[in-house]
Amino acid sequence: MAWISNDPERGFFGHPRGLAPLFFAEMWERFSFYGMRALLTLYLVKHFLYSDGTAGFIYASYASLNYAMPVIGGLIADRYLGSRKAVMLGAILLVCGHIGMAFEGAPAQVIDGVVVRQSPYDQIMFLSLAFIITGVGFLKSNISTMVGKLYGSKDDPRRDPGYTIFYMGVNLGSFFSTIACGYLGETYGWKYGFGLAGIGMVFGLIVFARGTKWYRNSEAPDPVKLTKPRAFGLSLEWMIYIAAVVGVIINWQLVQNHHVVGSLLLSVVALVVVGLIWFSITQCTKIERERLIAMMLMISLSVVFWTLFEQAGTSLTLFADRNSDRSLFGLIIPASVVQVFNPMFIVLLGPLFSWGWVALARKGLEPSTPMKFGLAIIQVALGFGALVVGGAVVGEDAQTGLIWLVLAYLLHTTGELCLSPVGLSMISRLSVARITAMMMGVWFLSSAGAHYLAGFIADAASASAEGGAVLSPQESLKVYTGVFYDLLIWAGGIGVAVCIASPLIRKLMHTDAADMHTVEKGSKAA
Repeated sequence: MAWISNDPERGFFGHPRGLAPLFFAEMWERFSFYGMRALLTLYLVKHFLYSDGTAGFIYASYASLNYAMPVIGGLIADRYLGSRKAVMLGAILLVCGHIGMAFEGAPAQVIDGVVVRQSPYDQIMFLSLAFIITGVGFLKSNISTMVGKLYGSKDDPRRDPGYTIFYMGVNLGSFFSTIACGYLGETYGWKYGFGLAGIGMVFGLIVFARGTKWYRNSEAPDPVKLTKPRAFGLSLEWMIYIAAVVGVIINWQLVQNHHVVGSLLLSVVALVVVGLIWFSITQCTKIERERLIAMMLMISLSVVFWTLFEQAGTSLTLFADRNSDRSLFGLIIPASVVQVFNPMFIVLLGPLFSWGWVALARKGLEPSTPMKFGLAIIQVALGFGALVVGGAVVGEDAQTGLIWLVLAYLLHTTGELCLSPVGLSMISRLSVARITAMMMGVWFLSSAGAHYLAGFIADAASASAEGGAVLSPQESLKVYTGVFYDLLIWAGGIGVAVCIASPLIRKLMHTDAADMHTVEKGSKAA
């Protein structure tokens, strides 16, 4: 096939050969993750009869821990385990978690005004989520870092397009899983949707393992130190594996206690900020220091974007379920499947954005990375504006047309394409080489904070109580559109301010070739 050759440097659409197995492994991992994302909130509300607010915080805790754990996983991989073994460990834990989600038990019931949930299936669910959280911690930042290691130079012009291709794998997995898992889960039973997500993760593990020979610089930094016997005759490698199981047990409790998760996130963020300040002062050149400052500013802006974007898994899904006419060509689209518009637009528009940035760059017209971040926030705000407009033109049934949700997801997707693949490339390109995996973890930590904050917005948009009692469509529409209007105003203002300040942030990035060469020399000398 013309798009894959045996040349290790140009074997996959002109990119290094190792990009292919990483692409397909990430596609299947995202298949499993987004299958969970499509179903989890509806599962919590309809099967376990949690209120919208409680379900939103459970989802927020689960999602935020998913993005916080890569900070630890990235650090362990950087210093001890190596990216390849970390990803393998993460994939195995993910398989265990998705298998556990297939054990749903009987639906909860309201008896004498009290919600009764069949034991131990609620705890099996929380334990399964803990396996997934821990697995993602070892897999997510490390597989993204492995993509960057495929390219020999930080200013390789294939790097940004390479990350965009990789990101396409993410959204192909998301596209197919949202349709397949969402449809099976809502139509035939939750266990079938979750079970299919688990099968997808098994495929991801197999694909990754088969591509081992193509991965560069992804083994343990000191293999002898890793395998040398230590306490109780165990090697450091096995001690890490045991610690991962302990991590599962800890996450099992955390995912059920969102207040503790919030306190821990705040503490971790404080430690990371203090650590990076210390590192920038004692270990970095002036240019490296200013680049770290620029990265932290843009990482903070990404929190704003993802807090709004991740309403897709909670309030937007429940809005689709209760206040959207989901009929299309005589068929009723399940509420979970509505999320498919995001990956569908990514798949359709991703190549156009990738080509467009290159074409604009050739003419000297490409927006700077900070400008792209500002545009992303503006677009996600306008997406909520579309739902506000749709809510203002409904009939007596308080059901908005599907077109408004499609428009909202389109605007959220174009915003995502301005920020997410560009953000991954930014971290890989601007980071000091010896902390790249950790900085990729910090990027995902920002998403953890955003997911946790998203839980508060989902709680504000709550339209049901414990036990499954839901407001009337007319009442719930007022709740949703009121919250969406506030998001439109506040996020729109932030986005405009970022666009105005983008030239100042760009100066801190030192992105010309000469500065890049200086940074690389300084990093090697250090």
